[in-house]
Amino acid sequence: MIRNDLPYQKMVLVCTHEREPHKRVCCRRNGGDALREKLKSMVKARGLKPCIRVSASGCLDKCEEGPNLLILPDNIWCSHVEEEDLEAILTALEADINTGNDETGRAV
Repeated sequence: MIRNDLPYQKMVLVCTHEREPHKRVCCRRNGGDALREKLKSMVKARGLKPCIRVSASGCLDKCEEGPNLLILPDNIWCSHVEEEDLEAILTALEADINTGNDETGRAV
């Protein structure tokens, strides 16, 4: 095994897990796919692809609070995310990259 640092300054994992209908709720049916696609296009439009990676994730086991996303390496968990939230999330990530701080204000 080769252990590496993150290849991006920020990684955003968006839950897109899907469960069988009539089972426990899931982020995919609550809009996880659409959020991931929208955030990916926003990152690309701002020229931030070299700095921010947006990826689908499997179940984060907080389905009832979804859609959920996780921001690394800041360990920030966002739940009940809606499309209207993406602008603020991306603006905060971009500011963190530009200042060298994480979302909590800690130097990175």
